[in-house]
Amino acid sequence: MSTKYNKIGINYNQTRKANPFLTEQLLKHLNPTKNGLYLDIGCGTGNYTNEFQKSGFTFIGIDPSIEMLQKARQRNQNIQWQIGTAENTNLTQSSIDGIIGTLTIHHWTNLSRAFSELNLVLKPNGKIVLFTSTPQQMMGYWLNHYFPKMLDDSMVQMPSLQTVKDAMISAGLKITATEAYNIKPDLQDQFLYCGKQNPELYFDDNIRQGISSFSALANKDEVEKGLKNLRMDIDSGKINDLVKSYENGLGDYLYIIAEKTKV
Repeated sequence: MSTKYNKIGINYNQTRKANPFLTEQLLKHLNPTKNGLYLDIGCGTGNYTNEFQKSGFTFIGIDPSIEMLQKARQRNQNIQWQIGTAENTNLTQSSIDGIIGTLTIHHWTNLSRAFSELNLVLKPNGKIVLFTSTPQQMMGYWLNHYFPKMLDDSMVQMPSLQTVKDAMISAGLKITATEAYNIKPDLQDQFLYCGKQNPELYFDDNIRQGISSFSALANKDEVEKGLKNLRMDIDSGKINDLVKSYENGLGDYLYIIAEKTKV
């Protein structure tokens, strides 16, 4: 996984920028204090970590990608950045007041071990806030029409909400709330479903390079064919009916809020 993100990290910051609304919501759910110490697990190039710090909170950024962390350090040397994974943070037991993980849990190699590790480093009553999507939500992406194999492969690596819940419970964590998120037109962080309302975004090579599904999972022939068909449907107006046919009430992504239940 670190090798994959070392490759993606080369031009990652061109299209993956911290989105103000997502930043605001993550902090709202975490409810951090100015004197606490927090962890951004799977921080990547630190886009969100930097925004959390700008809001006056102290965060450690951990990621398995050297390339990502080098970019993070270049931008801000006042944050502690370190190599690590959710399964092995190398942090002291009960040293962290809260944890945020943004679009990262599908890259963890062992959910149970990861949540056990995060529970270990959390202080009593510490919170975890995850931003992710579920396979059920992803089945509602109109991208399935153009890139079916890529979406299938993406859904395979994405844990269901029940799987996350079971892994958390076994680790001594409890989900206290969930909240659906729908893509907004002004989204600045160009992750997988960023083009929900603006399909033209997917013709940008840089945007696709910054999305792991396109850059690491997709078949080149399927992408070329899918983009060709997408272009025809945009030009003919057919895309509008297709997008409407995929509308649902599940939300596009999900905030999962949990807390430590066992010391």
